[in-house]
Amino acid sequence: MRTPIVIAAAMAVALPVVAYAADFAGGAIKSAETSKGRVLTDAKGMTLYTFDKDTSGVTNCYDDCAVKWPPLIAASGAKAGGDFSLVKRKDGSEQWAYKGMPLYLWQNDKKPGDTTGDGVGGVWHIAKG
Repeated sequence: MRTPIVIAAAMAVALPVVAYAADFAGGAIKSAETSKGRVLTDAKGMTLYTFDKDTSGVTNCYDDCAVKWPPLIAASGAKAGGDFSLVKRKDGSEQWAYKGMPLYLWQNDKKPGDTTGDGVGGVWHIAKG
């Protein structure tokens, strides 16, 4: 009788811990818990941001701005769905957007869970979803 219990306990310990995070946009966007609550991240877990100078469906971050705030570029053939859409950039590439607002990474975030871009210049904000 002890054998089934011991086996069940060993299996429970050996199973990986599941991190509860939703996948969106075919896995290109996820949600994760950070010190600032649940945020949207890229597939690598890096925090995503929105820019107050953008408008729904239009990105206004180019040149030096796009170096500091790399746009979350969609893979070729990506399909929009739900609250996630695609915004066409000047170079013809497409950028992911949440509720119409283009999504960006921040060059100073170094590891998943970093949120150092929140509030930069009073115009950059964590994308929460």
